[in-house]
Amino acid sequence: MEFPTKAIHVGQEADPTTGATIVPIYQTSTYTQAAPGQHKGYDYSRTVNPTRVALEQCLASLENARFGLCFASGMAATAATMNVLSAGDHVVVTDDLYGGTFRFFDKVLSRYGLTFSYVDVSDPKNVDVAIHASTRLVWLESPTNPLLKLADIEAIAGICKRRGALLAVDNTFATPYLQNPLELGADMVVHSTTKYIGGHSDAVGGFFATNKQELHDIVKFHQNSVGGVPSPFDCFLVLRGVKTLSLRMREHERNARAVAAYLDDHPEVKQVYYPGLLSHPQHELAKRQMRGFGGIVSFELKGDAERAKAFAAKTRIFSLAESLGGVESLICHPVTMTHGAIPKELREARGVTDGLLRLSVGIEAQADIIEDLEQALLATRSPAAVR
Repeated sequence: MEFPTKAIHVGQEADPTTGATIVPIYQTSTYTQAAPGQHKGYDYSRTVNPTRVALEQCLASLENARFGLCFASGMAATAATMNVLSAGDHVVVTDDLYGGTFRFFDKVLSRYGLTFSYVDVSDPKNVDVAIHASTRLVWLESPTNPLLKLADIEAIAGICKRRGALLAVDNTFATPYLQNPLELGADMVVHSTTKYIGGHSDAVGGFFATNKQELHDIVKFHQNSVGGVPSPFDCFLVLRGVKTLSLRMREHERNARAVAAYLDDHPEVKQVYYPGLLSHPQHELAKRQMRGFGGIVSFELKGDAERAKAFAAKTRIFSLAESLGGVESLICHPVTMTHGAIPKELREARGVTDGLLRLSVGIEAQADIIEDLEQALLATRSPAAVR
């Protein structure tokens, strides 16, 4: 069964009671039992819920995974995944990553005896060097947020296997439509379903996938014990959104390619970050391990940081907002928004400057998207306009 068919059908058989074609919203907290301990597989909705099970089965099929678990947010999925570790364990992390993940690692998990090393994973040798006796996990984003750097997942998976570490990949930017890290050797995959999988900016959620029973069992235990689960209604919304994921991702990418090419050729633009550009240092890797280049484009304008902020406020089609992956185009200033939790000296050392802007290119008409960028560039061209 191919991807678009799985997105529409897996886990979504007709309701056995009514024949409803679409999975119902099982808005119930508890379930009546025939006798103590005798039920139909459902006892309490924090533990298990039919709408959530349908979504978990569908998303697992898209990642070609044996197991899938849904959570109330991408960060809840990340938190549950990190419970495969114990105090004293060490983690190697990509140095360019979502600010919320950095904040969780640096400000929360470090208090519980975990240690972290942030390295440039674009060279797998850096990962090998960073692993030591207490390293239990390598955590990757590929492509990264916000600089669109790639990790050679297959090469790093080989290093992890040889060195006895687990490999987890945040696959949010690529989505399972464009990349399947488990097939490249990763042990675990995490998504924020808030983004492309849900696709409509109306539901917050997260997802975990693995092919390993023991890892599933640990994360499932914490899903139930900690209780960071999505509501049935949010599961319904994400399940609705995922049905069109393949269609949306093709359009996101088509528009993003056009935006990247336009910006790359514009005299007012200093640098563009997009794996689909031939100038991207890992373009060939992107072609090898992904089935497309995605819908995120980051760039720096010529001029100071104030111009970048002014540009972000001048767009009309692009809404100035956090998050990404919805059908509508969004623009973000990472330093003041998504990556504000990372100290300035670390941000700048990693290339996340005050002048960086991140675009989540939507599925509006391509000409309207380009025209919006052009008018914002014109509006901020002169110093007077910036003031």
